[in-house]
Amino acid sequence: MSEFTMPRTAVVFRLAASVALALAVHNVHAAEPTELPAMEIKGERLYQSSNVTAEELAHFQAADLEDVFAAQPEVSVGGGHSVAQKLYMRGLEDTLLNISIDGAQQAGQTFHHTGRINVEPELLKEVDVRAGTTDALAGPGALGGAIKFVTKDPEDLLRPGEQVGALVKGGYFSNAEGYKANGTLFGRFSDDWSAMLMGTYQDQNDYEDGNGTTVTGTASRQQLGFAKLVGHLTDSQTVRLSYERREDDGERNQRPQWVTSDFNPAYPLTNDRETWNLGYEFNPESNPFLDLKLTAYQTSNHLEQNVIGRWGLYEAEAETWGADLRNTSLLGGHELAYGVDYRRDEITAGPGTNPTEQEQDGKVYGIYAQDYWQLAERWLLGFGGRYDTYKFNSADGQSFDESGFSPNASLAYQITPNLNLRAAHTGAFRGPQVRDGFKAETATLDPDLKPEEARTNEIGFDYAKGGWLLSGKLYRTDIKDAIADPVPRPQMFINAGDLESKGYLVQTAYHWDAVSVGLSYHHNDATIDGEDLNVYEHNGLGTSIGDTWVASADYRVTESLELGWQGRFVERLDSVDTGVGEIDKPGYGVHDVYASWLPLQSDDLTLSLTVKNLLDKQYLDHASNEDFQSIPGYEGIIGSYEPGREIRLGVAMRF
Repeated sequence: MSEFTMPRTAVVFRLAASVALALAVHNVHAAEPTELPAMEIKGERLYQSSNVTAEELAHFQAADLEDVFAAQPEVSVGGGHSVAQKLYMRGLEDTLLNISIDGAQQAGQTFHHTGRINVEPELLKEVDVRAGTTDALAGPGALGGAIKFVTKDPEDLLRPGEQVGALVKGGYFSNAEGYKANGTLFGRFSDDWSAMLMGTYQDQNDYEDGNGTTVTGTASRQQLGFAKLVGHLTDSQTVRLSYERREDDGERNQRPQWVTSDFNPAYPLTNDRETWNLGYEFNPESNPFLDLKLTAYQTSNHLEQNVIGRWGLYEAEAETWGADLRNTSLLGGHELAYGVDYRRDEITAGPGTNPTEQEQDGKVYGIYAQDYWQLAERWLLGFGGRYDTYKFNSADGQSFDESGFSPNASLAYQITPNLNLRAAHTGAFRGPQVRDGFKAETATLDPDLKPEEARTNEIGFDYAKGGWLLSGKLYRTDIKDAIADPVPRPQMFINAGDLESKGYLVQTAYHWDAVSVGLSYHHNDATIDGEDLNVYEHNGLGTSIGDTWVASADYRVTESLELGWQGRFVERLDSVDTGVGEIDKPGYGVHDVYASWLPLQSDDLTLSLTVKNLLDKQYLDHASNEDFQSIPGYEGIIGSYEPGREIRLGVAMRF
């Protein structure tokens, strides 16, 4: 099909085919479904989250942010290539979320035309996705939700009794004629101390879209260096220290989120991030009142663009220092977490001759408490809140000081061992904070700027029986006085209006011994003052995403061979109103398949084959800048088409 015009029928047909295949396999390989553990309403389960695992990332040989979240129906990533990729959760841009890597919050934005988040998938142990305003433990300013990236420990790689090991990986990407090399060394100094070193290098040319057209400005070279030390000081004390440096450079369009054009040529662009992270845990088993955790971090994100023949070199750097100290106490039927956190953000920007010409800085002080109370065997009540103070000094000489409370309450009832219901009402407060570095010289702030306040209402259910899982939720998030510099007034940050994100999600899956199949459906409407969001006019706020279906099937043929398929289908949006006319967002369906083989019957050698975009579909992701080119005067205002078919070959050797 040239366009995804009958999504429900198509997806149901594909799922039915997958289920039929699974049933056939089931008859041969598995007499009974896999018995899933009984559900318990406990702790943070009230705020339903979904996890991305390292195994999923390895199956599809994940190379960028879009690969990481491909199976998450509530999350969309567009932009085409790594520097331009932006993340949207329930239609809201990542600037409205609390993003952290091992607790280090990723705040600040260097350039609004580039993505704010870059992460190396090889590092990740898991990703915790929490859509919608969550509880007090999500951190300050989580207006639309939180995403927590967790990196691997050396003990995750070491086998029982092993003292030292190494993992070497190599990969080839056919579309961009690129390659990736990764090496990890890990070992124990003693029974209590372990460490790991990881290095990654990736090099690729401009990729081709589904029509075979080269998408210029997408070539890149990426490097990563990572080190982590883990020590068990005593049976109840653990310390972690890590350092990461990631670099990405290439010839990129002056405005990377738009295609190459006469007014948007390519120039050298370099982006690098450096992070130090210290974690400490103290949780003696004999003391139920003490489970102490400390996280302290420093991270800097630097962007440099050389606009040759015009103004030359221009730089922006976002630096963040922060700490979070919390304790969890078990008091009868209560699980009470409480603590304090602090974050300081500083953004500098300017020409190569004076890269700190423009300066802005902000601080956030927070105190919080969150209680989960087991009212009865089947009832769990959650309630808590956080109080945050924001202090901000803008580049144009203004100062802001705002404080506010973010409350939450939730309730879960386990009707049977297989079924529970849940409901939550949550709030989040965020004061004015550091803004886009590349706009610091030209964009002022409204002196009457108000803080942003979010409210989310959500109800849902979870059902599990035998190998079958079924869940659903209905939600609505309202963000009052959202801050942005919207078109046609891009030279001042103002309270642009009230955001609304509402929708529902339904997910189901079935697991046999050797086969798993799944299907999810997400519908979302994201608006500002009743008008549909779009990337071009509402940069930093959100966009409209068509109804999204994600289907999957995984089959473990033998202990050494695994096969899988994943499809992501997005319905078209017609006649989306914008301030300059109507646009369409065509639908699309994308298929990915993988095969993973252990020829030595162990993970000493792993051979991987992944085919992304199997049917070579040409499409513009709904999370990319929409196609405005049908509107006179807006030629060149369109995001990059996504890569066409790409074959990924990988080999991993463990020593």
